[in-house]
Amino acid sequence: MSSDDADQRPRPDDADGPEPPWWPQVAGDLAVVGFLSAGTDPVTGEPVAPTQYAPDHVLVSTLAPVDAAVAVLLDAAAALGWGLAQDEAFGTVVLDEDPEDLVERQERLPWATGAPGVVRFELTVQPGAAPPDAWRLLQAARARVPAGDDVLRGVSLDHVLTIGARLAPRPFHSTNPFHSTNPFHSTNPFHSTNPFHSTNPFGRAAASAVLSYAAPGTGGLQPVAYVGPTPQRHEVVTGRRPVVGVLDTGCGEHPWLGHVNTLPVPGGAIGRTGPTDDPERVPDQHERLVGARDAVAGHGTFIAGLLHQGAPDADLLAWRVVGSEGAVLESDLVKALVAVAGLVVRYYRGAADGAPLDVLVLPVGYYCETVADALFGRTMYEVLASMGRRGTVVVCSAGNDATERPLYPAAFAPWDQARMAPGDVDPVGRRARDAVPVVSVGALNPNGTDALFGNSGCWVSTYAPGAAVVSTMPRGFSGSAEPEARVRVGGRTRESVDPDDFTGGFAVWSGTSFSAPVLAATVAHRLLGRLRDDDGVRGRTAAVARARRALTQRPALLRPGPALP
Repeated sequence: MSSDDADQRPRPDDADGPEPPWWPQVAGDLAVVGFLSAGTDPVTGEPVAPTQYAPDHVLVSTLAPVDAAVAVLLDAAAALGWGLAQDEAFGTVVLDEDPEDLVERQERLPWATGAPGVVRFELTVQPGAAPPDAWRLLQAARARVPAGDDVLRGVSLDHVLTIGARLAPRPFHSTNPFHSTNPFHSTNPFHSTNPFHSTNPFGRAAASAVLSYAAPGTGGLQPVAYVGPTPQRHEVVTGRRPVVGVLDTGCGEHPWLGHVNTLPVPGGAIGRTGPTDDPERVPDQHERLVGARDAVAGHGTFIAGLLHQGAPDADLLAWRVVGSEGAVLESDLVKALVAVAGLVVRYYRGAADGAPLDVLVLPVGYYCETVADALFGRTMYEVLASMGRRGTVVVCSAGNDATERPLYPAAFAPWDQARMAPGDVDPVGRRARDAVPVVSVGALNPNGTDALFGNSGCWVSTYAPGAAVVSTMPRGFSGSAEPEARVRVGGRTRESVDPDDFTGGFAVWSGTSFSAPVLAATVAHRLLGRLRDDDGVRGRTAAVARARRALTQRPALLRPGPALP
């Protein structure tokens, strides 16, 4: 194709025909989000930290008896003028684990008599009652239970998890609850908990330094030209390829990524599958009339490119659970995790409907509202531990809020006891002794220092490059912004860089969302040649030992946090 032909590529405003329907594109995203402000809880008198959640949902874990917990919730709801009913469309989500998993768990958690899973209940309103609020219901129910009673131990809010790397400025932030409250659009819904905001006497200068990562040229999302060689996949002679899974926005089309999602996976679809709300193919779902790219459109493709650069011989599975604005309900994420864990469990049983998964990347997170509430949300950890018992290395982003506040699921990683602050409570305590630990990853600058925006603390396992990294973007992304200058001379078009034209297929971006796949790719590459087609038959113990060896052999590009157990 000649340069003149390339200049005539179609742009969004060139399309003819009827306009696409708007409703299917936005109806799937979160409609109602509750924001819990900082303060003191009137029921317990404990301090409450900000978080975001679905106000009309409450989650009940299947680790403990569901009926007993629901009975308490029903009484508390009736007193508030609300009803409570199981969400039949969501169903009951439970991992079919092996008996030895339950035995090991009960050694750590005597109250956990069931398998990990979740039931979602919906709040309804009786005439004249206040709008439903899951936090108010939860605290009212807890006030009915004597101290030391574990009946509500598995009950929690349905938190909203967000992608921790949304660093691109957009023209209409204030209309979306996930944009206006943090300069990085990330995982903390309120400024006051962040040391780089107004609570810091040097807040203006510090905030300016943090915001610099969002500017093109200093780490913010911008198109770039990649001139190096394409990472090559090789024939694997010994055993099978490593398998890396990602729960994010999916993966778009790119010449490097034709192998993504080509590995046969039994058991049906996981996560979102609709074509109209795919952020990697429909980048402007929320501002279509402006043509602006949504906050995290292209995020999953960028992660897939990082995995391919570090582990080109791995097979990649990109499951879509996050919408183009970067949010997912905790219940929906747990549902996807249970489905993924089920594949791994069945693989190590030798079942035909199982599949191996050597590394899992989770670039989303949420903050708990109280120290105690982290103890109530154990279901997600136990699902991750079930995969860890079978050698899956779960790698989580530590978040981009420049805070030491624990972000989950990253904070399910082992905590460095020597660095714990007074009052810190490790929410997991005793971790599954026979499982590969969860790994949380913070971000490094190109010069090897810690990225200013990244979270840190005793719960961060390691650090990897995450600021101003280069990776893939869907080739079809070309937004409405125009270059500052364009002129036609001698039959050729001359123009300045178009800031939102990613048709070249590559970009620079920053965030701990990208540190996680850098580490994950390193682990996957180290597993190459150590995997066999009959790993399931060889057993869980060998898989866990192999994964631990891959984790402890740290390359020079990584900087360790606390030592992994």
